[in-house]
Amino acid sequence: VHSVLIGETVEKLRDAGHRRLSVLDLGCGKGGDLLKWRKGNIGHLVCADIAGVSVEQCRSRYEYMQRRGRGDEGMFSAQFITADCTKELLADKLERPDLLFDICSCQFVYHYSFESRAKADTMLRNACERLKPGGYFIGTTPDAYELVKRLEASDSLSFGNDVFRVTFRTRGDYPLFGCQYHFNLEQVVDVPEFLVYFPLLEHMASRYGMRLVSKQRFGEFYRDKVKLSHHRDLLMKMRAGSAAGMPLGTLSRSEWEATSIYLVFVFQKMS
Repeated sequence: VHSVLIGETVEKLRDAGHRRLSVLDLGCGKGGDLLKWRKGNIGHLVCADIAGVSVEQCRSRYEYMQRRGRGDEGMFSAQFITADCTKELLADKLERPDLLFDICSCQFVYHYSFESRAKADTMLRNACERLKPGGYFIGTTPDAYELVKRLEASDSLSFGNDVFRVTFRTRGDYPLFGCQYHFNLEQVVDVPEFLVYFPLLEHMASRYGMRLVSKQRFGEFYRDKVKLSHHRDLLMKMRAGSAAGMPLGTLSRSEWEATSIYLVFVFQKMS
């Protein structure tokens, strides 16, 4: 899902005549998407994250790629920024003050900003304000409707399986901002997160000239994209088989159930 989302967005911009793309990776983590941007042959990448240790690991991965690809003209330039993107404006930290982006990618992090309206708006401003007309804001985030549906169907304040667990404080009252739940993933991730009421996100994004192009649950996105031969080839390379019409392969049913709480979104800058 993640690879296809990035690849298709790059392809759309290429088809529209854009070449050396500029990308903002908002919440870059340790640089898990560096190879995807390399494959997309972008021109410049800005990586930003609140965790300084992760940003340094991202920088190290980039420098390793640089060394391995010495003499490779396709290697993009990059800037690395440690900042709380829910409170600080990245525009003030760019090495190139006039830089505009073709893509902002925000993978599995935007929901943390929905702790308050001010944080959600600052994050959105960072994502969208410096996009070029026609540029894209793409991302993945938990589906608030699915989370609430599963909570309401549960006999307790939590639900999940042997891989993940989501725990709410209360049920029946879901404020637009600050609706906190706790997400636990295989004892590796154990953090508080916040529901993103998507119609509100769409309304807020429109103030930055953004139009929603698409929004799909992971399963729907997968079923649509796997029909295309080059996406099926990618799936085979990742060694994901299929059973009952859904991918399994290297993932268990419990892991695929965990992925089903997420959705994919694409916004485009209209002005």
